[in-house]
Amino acid sequence: MLGSQLLLAVIGILAVIAMALSIGPLFVWLRIMLFGRGESAARPVDPDPAIELRPIPLGATNGVKDHAGADEEGTGIPLVSRAAEHERTIRIVSWAFLMAVAIFAAASGVWVATLPAIVILVALTGEAFVVLQDIIPATPLRAARGPLQALVAIAFAGALVALTGGLTSPFTFTFPLIVGAGALLASPRAAVLLTVVASAAYLAAGLIGSPEPATAPLVQLFVNTTGIFLLAYIGASVGREQRRARDAAIRLSTVDSLTGLFNRSYFFTAIERELARSDRSGRAFCLVMLDVDDLKTVNDRAGHHAGDQVLRSVADVVKTRIRKIDIAARYGGDEFAILLPETDPTGGWVFAEKVRQTVAEQGMPGPEPGSTISIGVVSYPADGRTADALVGSADRAMYQSKRNGKNRVARVSGGAASETGQGEPARSQEGARPG
Repeated sequence: MLGSQLLLAVIGILAVIAMALSIGPLFVWLRIMLFGRGESAARPVDPDPAIELRPIPLGATNGVKDHAGADEEGTGIPLVSRAAEHERTIRIVSWAFLMAVAIFAAASGVWVATLPAIVILVALTGEAFVVLQDIIPATPLRAARGPLQALVAIAFAGALVALTGGLTSPFTFTFPLIVGAGALLASPRAAVLLTVVASAAYLAAGLIGSPEPATAPLVQLFVNTTGIFLLAYIGASVGREQRRARDAAIRLSTVDSLTGLFNRSYFFTAIERELARSDRSGRAFCLVMLDVDDLKTVNDRAGHHAGDQVLRSVADVVKTRIRKIDIAARYGGDEFAILLPETDPTGGWVFAEKVRQTVAEQGMPGPEPGSTISIGVVSYPADGRTADALVGSADRAMYQSKRNGKNRVARVSGGAASETGQGEPARSQEGARPG
């Protein structure tokens, strides 16, 4: 009698907690609707401007300072996202298995004595999955949904095996199922930890359900445990190779192989996302286009290998000047484009001038006196409200700087390109080649 009352009290407490978690997001939503989100504190400036540009991991975002001092979430654009697909698969499998267990336990009539406990176990596990998959708010705990769901699944499997015969339970296959799925999705270290925890739960559940096991069930226990470890090894190996192949495919589809910068298609996707974000926040951003001066002369005199060295050198200079939030791409041929989120026109021009000066001062490989670059700078929304309009304005500004003598920075003003500055005149003229 006391045990039943205690069980009902535990179920009541869990129900109250689940209801509180269900209603909590509603109050958060009401607070946001009534009082707004509030302003977030500014983050410290990134002390290291030399940031290596590489493909952004799936689902990742970067939050770093921009050239104008603002701060916002990054513009990482996952072209292929598997997170939603994985969550959908886990959701379908977990609920299908819970319903199957409830049907088998009720229809078979084998576990009549423990049937109420099995039903309660299925209900509590389903409630835990609902909380973890749909109700838990956007907190650090939400990022740990995967490991928490794995622990809930292992606890459910252990309790189910203990209630349905221990070592002779027909549900012992649940442990290999959990380990195999987890090893495919998790890192190798997490897969090893999951395997150890699942094996320990299997051993404990089997001994609790069968206090005095015979030799045959014990042999089956050790054989199944060995199978769990082998399945974990296979799943971890297959998962690691899948992740490597996916990362390689993403890199090939988004990154220019010569310079290591993003390619043109990725850049246009980044512009579209930045346009949408700028419309929401009301903050401007800049677009910079630069062209290597006289690259054809370098190719004709020293060969295309030297021209490739020039392109790689310019790309390296750009990499040392951008932040994680910036998107730099090889637009095509000898042209490069850089997207500068949260940057005003002055910040964009300063950035472009620093890049131009660095290239002119250090000199690129090639015929004397070295290669230089011509740059055009535009801003949103003053110089265009679409991706094509911004790129066209930046292109006109860049070619205006070429017509004005090369090795300089120009911007668009009133629909026409005009030069706004070129740094140190003597050094700029010295580094420029005749037009």
